[in-house]
Amino acid sequence: MYAFSSSEDREIVGFLASALAYGRVTQILNSVSRVLRVMGTSPHQFLLQSSWASFQEMFAGFSHRFATGEEISALLVGAGGVINRYGSLQAAFLSGYSETDETILPALSHFVSVVMEAAPSSPGHLLPQPERGSACKRLNLFLRWMVRRDAVDPGEWRQIPPSRLIIPLDTHMHRVGLNLGFTGRKQGDMKTALEITNGFKAMVPEDPVRYDFVLTRLGVWGKTQWLER
Repeated sequence: MYAFSSSEDREIVGFLASALAYGRVTQILNSVSRVLRVMGTSPHQFLLQSSWASFQEMFAGFSHRFATGEEISALLVGAGGVINRYGSLQAAFLSGYSETDETILPALSHFVSVVMEAAPSSPGHLLPQPERGSACKRLNLFLRWMVRRDAVDPGEWRQIPPSRLIIPLDTHMHRVGLNLGFTGRKQGDMKTALEITNGFKAMVPEDPVRYDFVLTRLGVWGKTQWLER
């Protein structure tokens, strides 16, 4: 995201990168870089100017673990359709957001639904659906990047307070939540993500995902001994 200067490009790059954020880090970086090379200097303009047929042709040989060229094409065309309709991904998200909501979950469900509506075919697992109980780790990671602003997260979306964010729940953060007593649930679903978020919210109510980056890095690096009971 930091390779692009405009918010309209950064939100698209963040959406793409978060969708592919599973598997080995080198594989993730290679896959994201491959898509960005095709999209050129302005992903925003690329989405507005490209057709479904051209996407299918450009990404015909693409694969990222379980993701196919058809699925990444559908995701990007869906994002482009949303931008055509609302003006930006942020505007689409805000159209489902209310300041009275305790978390961004209702807005996230709305956002996924409008992307799905605009996609010519299913993006598959690249676009999980909150109403089905998914923890939506990668979408919540995307929202962390877009809403928070510090040395890690660029924070391009200023109208949503960090206090509404939900923890991006992966196996590392699930282990953290279990060992801190924030949850007793073994299933890594949205309910568990909300319980762990509430645990952190009791500590840092204004920014419950503040520690996500540093705590998950410990898991990635295999330095989780201190997390064991």
